[in-house]
Amino acid sequence: MINIATFGERIRALGKKLGKEEQQIAKDLGLSKSQLSHYINGNRKVPSELLQQIVDTYNINPLFLFRENAPLRTDEEKTSYINKVNEYNYFPTAISAGLPFKVDGITKAEKISLPDNALGRWAGRKDIFVTKIFGESMNRVMPDGSLIVVKPTPLENLKDGDIVVYSVDHEYSIKRLLKQSGRLVFRPDSTDECFVDNIVSTDDENLRIYGKVVLYIVEMD
Repeated sequence: MINIATFGERIRALGKKLGKEEQQIAKDLGLSKSQLSHYINGNRKVPSELLQQIVDTYNINPLFLFRENAPLRTDEEKTSYINKVNEYNYFPTAISAGLPFKVDGITKAEKISLPDNALGRWAGRKDIFVTKIFGESMNRVMPDGSLIVVKPTPLENLKDGDIVVYSVDHEYSIKRLLKQSGRLVFRPDSTDECFVDNIVSTDDENLRIYGKVVLYIVEMD
C-alpha cells in the first residue's frame, strides 16, 4: 500500500500537471469526489488496483505516484537524461599512451561539457577530470585520441591492473599499475610489443599519480 500522505500529495501534483480538479480526477476514475477524498485524507487504505487504474487512465510513470521528483511520464525521464550535460575540468593536452613525455601547464584546466548519457554513473561528479591520450601503448583497451575520464585516487586505494595517469620528473604517461615490493610497475597493454614496463621506486620523490581512468570516450570519424 502507498503511504496515505504521499498519495494525497501525488494526486494533487497529478491534478496540477494535468490541469484537473480533484472532482474531475474522481470522475475519470469512476469514483465520487467523496470516495477519492477518503483516500486522499487517509480515511481509507489505497488499494493497489486504484493505483494501477490511475497509471492506465492517464498513461503516467508509476513512480510518479510514489516519488516527488519522478517525471510524470517515463519518456520525459529518458529525454531529460539524454539532453542533460555537465561541465568538467579539462586539461587541453594529450597524455602519452606511448613513451613518457613532458607536458607543460598540466595544472591549468579548462572546461569541457559532456552529456550525462556518455558519462553514465560518473555524470555530474565534481572530483573527476578529463583529458586526451595519444599513442598506441594502451590500444588493447583504448585507442589513440580517446578522451579519458580520470578520478583522483591515492596510491593506497589503487589496485593491480588499474589504469592510471602518472608522471615521473614531469614526464607524463598512462599505463596499467602493478604494485611490487618497493616499486611500482607501469605496464603497457598494447598489440605492439615494442612498449615495455616503466619501473619506478616507491621512494622516488618525483613520482606523481594523478588518478585512475574510469571511462574513455572515442571520437568516431
